[in-house]
Amino acid sequence: MNEDLICILGPTASGKTRYAVSLALETAGEIISADSRQVYRGMDIGTGKDLSEYTVNGVSVPYHLIDIAEPGTKYNIFEYQRDFKRAYQDIVSRGKRPILCGGSGLYIESVTRGYELAEVPPNPKLREELEQLTMEELTERLSAMKKLHNKTDLDSKKRVIRALEIAVYEAENIVITEKSLQINTRYIGISVSREERIARIDRRLRERLKGGMVEEVEGLIKGGVSPEDLIYYGLEYKYVTMYVTGQLSYDEMESGLATAIHQFAKRQMTWFRGMERRGIKIEWITI
Repeated sequence: MNEDLICILGPTASGKTRYAVSLALETAGEIISADSRQVYRGMDIGTGKDLSEYTVNGVSVPYHLIDIAEPGTKYNIFEYQRDFKRAYQDIVSRGKRPILCGGSGLYIESVTRGYELAEVPPNPKLREELEQLTMEELTERLSAMKKLHNKTDLDSKKRVIRALEIAVYEAENIVITEKSLQINTRYIGISVSREERIARIDRRLRERLKGGMVEEVEGLIKGGVSPEDLIYYGLEYKYVTMYVTGQLSYDEMESGLATAIHQFAKRQMTWFRGMERRGIKIEWITI
C-alpha cells in the first residue's frame, strides 16, 4: 500500500468499522472517524459508536475524532477539517498508517479532495428569519448571491439556510479558510445487498432500543441538552426524542425511525455513486 491514506466507506450497518479495525491490526494503523455524529460525547448508542469493536483479542486499535464535542453543540465541517488534519499529521509523525472510516460522504470528500472551507459562525437571528421562507424562496435568494456549483446545498432546507448563512457572512467579512492537505487516498467501499442492508438495519435498531437508546436520550435531556438540539441531530435522536417528549407513540417512533434509517442508507449510497461520477475510484468489496 503506497497511498498516504486508506479510506473505508459504506452505508450504515455495512460492517465498515470491523473491516477497518482488522486492516488497522494488520498494518499498524490508527482509525480516524468520518462520522458527523460520533464526534459528540454521550451520544453513544444512537450514533452506533460500538467502541468494543476497536478491541480484538485483547488488542486495541487507537481511534480519533470520536467523543471530541459536547452534545447540544453544532460541530461543523470546518472544525472536522481542522481536527482531521491534526489527527492525520499526528498519526503519520509516529510512523503509523492513518485509516479513515465512516459513512459521511461530505466529511470524507472534504478532507481527501482538497476542499478549502471558511470558518463561519452561526447567525441565530438570520436563521430565524430564513426559517420563515419556503424552499423556493431560499433557493432563489441563494442563487442571487452565488453560482450554485454544489447541488448538495439544495438537498434540504437546513442545508440551504446554512449555505445562505455562509454567503452572507462572506459578503460582509474577511474569512479564514482551512488549508487542506494533499493526500493520496485509496478508497475501499463495503458493499452489501439492499435486502441484507435492510435486514441489518432493522435488527440493529431493535438491539439498540433494547440496549438503552431511549434511556440514553432521557439522560442527555436530564443532563441539560434541549430536546430541540437532539431533534436537530436527526435519525435516532430525532425520533427517540419525539417519543420521550410525547410527540410519538413507541410504535410510531420505531417504524418511523426504521424508515428514516433506510432512506438515510440509500442517500449514503447515492452520495458514494456521486463520488465515482466525480472521478473517485472506489474499490467495492463484500465482507
